[in-house]
Amino acid sequence: MNKSGVKLLLGLIVGAISLLIASSITLYFRRTIWCTSMFRKSDTDLETFIRNNGTLSPKRYSYLDIKKMTNSFKEKLGKGGFGSVYKGKAPDGHFVAVKVLNTTKGDGQDFINEVASISRTSHVNIVTLLGFCLEGRKRALVYEFMSNGSLERFIYRDDVTKDRRHLTSGELFKVAIGTARGLEYLHRGCNTRILHFDIKPHNILLDENFLPKIADFGLAKLCTTKESIVSMLEARGTIGYIAPEVFCRNVGGVSHKSDVYSYGMMILEMAGGRKNIDVGVGQTSEIYFPHWIYGYVVQGDMEPQLLCLETKEETETARKMILVGLWCIQTNPVDRPSMTRVIEMLEGSLEMLQIPPKLTYLLLQDHMWILS
Repeated sequence: MNKSGVKLLLGLIVGAISLLIASSITLYFRRTIWCTSMFRKSDTDLETFIRNNGTLSPKRYSYLDIKKMTNSFKEKLGKGGFGSVYKGKAPDGHFVAVKVLNTTKGDGQDFINEVASISRTSHVNIVTLLGFCLEGRKRALVYEFMSNGSLERFIYRDDVTKDRRHLTSGELFKVAIGTARGLEYLHRGCNTRILHFDIKPHNILLDENFLPKIADFGLAKLCTTKESIVSMLEARGTIGYIAPEVFCRNVGGVSHKSDVYSYGMMILEMAGGRKNIDVGVGQTSEIYFPHWIYGYVVQGDMEPQLLCLETKEETETARKMILVGLWCIQTNPVDRPSMTRVIEMLEGSLEMLQIPPKLTYLLLQDHMWILS
């Protein structure tokens, strides 16, 4: 290749690289501008909420306050897609849990949902939001500290380690009742109905006396108490606990009954001591937990040793929780009880509980549900 050809080739390469660099810079600034505008919109929405709700709003902290509380984020309690939770100490000396949100994901709507929804609540079974921090992209939520962490640490027998124990049947029953009361309050006790959309063991926190409190309102949706069906642009929840109507509108409308479904899945796990989908079991028919437990509890005599139950009282308590759970996960939302009815069923006699319909599988969009 002659010198002119080499110069032409080099010119083309330099031009291509320059174009690539220019395109990358343009894309970077466009993304930065978009993210900034989204955060500004989120900030504006939250500032509007704070201004409109006055005394409902929790205390506002600076980011410096948050760093002081957590001793520069020294002790991490947990981590998730939302960010990380750190143990801290409030100015009054009480321990707190500080959730520092991951601002690289989403548009800040989870933060708004959490502050807007939980600020409206006041119930013994709902975690208390003590304050928040909003400084540009620095966002944090300050909660009361729950010394025993989340429920999931205590219910799966395979996960129990030396530093924790499996809760007794009686303790699990109290957690089930307390969680049900918290959900009933969200659905009926507030001026504005709150749908949680992410009820699962991870989001049920336990204090020093194992009193349960519902936490993590990042996916919550507010609606008037008169609304029975709510509109949703996208599915919300965690695989294994999401009600079928959230994915398939042909099943039924999305409503507070979607929380009932998630609650039902959770108490089935609590009674059985295992996750609702277990790929490690030996028989294919036992993989889907609700179907497996229905066969043992409803279709035949319950075998206490399968659930590690020792006394008649433990067996009856577990059976009650399982029957209520199976009613809660009926595919048609209309067939599920309200949380008020769930509490009545749990507190009533076992003999008065009717047997739920037989369960069959429903496979939809790579998720498995029962079809009753």
